[in-house]
Amino acid sequence: MVDRTPPVESSVAPAVRSILHSARTRSGDTDRVSVDARSFPDRLAALGDDRRPVIAEIKPTSPTTDGIRADDPVALAQSMIAGGAAAISVLTEPDHFGGSIETLTRVRNAVSVPVLRKDFILRESQLDAVAADLVLLIARFCNDLPAMVAAARERGFQVLVEVHSREELRSAIEAGASIIGINNRDLASLTVDLGTFERLAPAVPDDRLVVAESGMSTPADCRRMVAAGADALLIGTAIMDGDVTTTTRDLTTPAQ
Repeated sequence: MVDRTPPVESSVAPAVRSILHSARTRSGDTDRVSVDARSFPDRLAALGDDRRPVIAEIKPTSPTTDGIRADDPVALAQSMIAGGAAAISVLTEPDHFGGSIETLTRVRNAVSVPVLRKDFILRESQLDAVAADLVLLIARFCNDLPAMVAAARERGFQVLVEVHSREELRSAIEAGASIIGINNRDLASLTVDLGTFERLAPAVPDDRLVVAESGMSTPADCRRMVAAGADALLIGTAIMDGDVTTTTRDLTTPAQ
């Protein structure tokens, strides 16, 4: 049973420290979940060349955005899929992103594509809060990443391990992560640099899927990340800030 809490991260931005504090106080569930996951790799393979592989994110708010979007999350998810999204990401962090496990459950019950649970998961018990097809683990905040990856897989989750540095990428590879997300946002400064993905992606083994996270807001950004080797693109703010269907379609449609 992996239930060790990682040490306080003194090197991250104050907003992230606040998120981590909230995460440490949230319990999971005493009942272990068992997930029959929809295959994310199969979903990507089925897209062919007709669409860019975008994971569209339902993110009502965040520490780096203003205001809150209060649309019905099921309607948002359906609009994203209508725009061509390959999968849906749902924030379940309640205090800083306006998410909830109830939202994820409603969305997953309403769609047929894979659904990612996006949260700051620090302990094994927190995996049991809700069923999803994929679950995010942030390498920086898992003090025993191999054990957390194994615990998630034992429950049936596909695991997206997020990294931002070469050291974290090595840890993800050594932990056996088959889906690796490279976050272009630096959690120390909250600044975004698409060059982060370009620097790290060449070191990802060919047998792993690699996801570009954060900072993509235009079709040109998407083309840049795909050219650098991205198998999928995780996009939240750009989609949530506009007309969801139209923006998703613009980001998922390759240039003719």
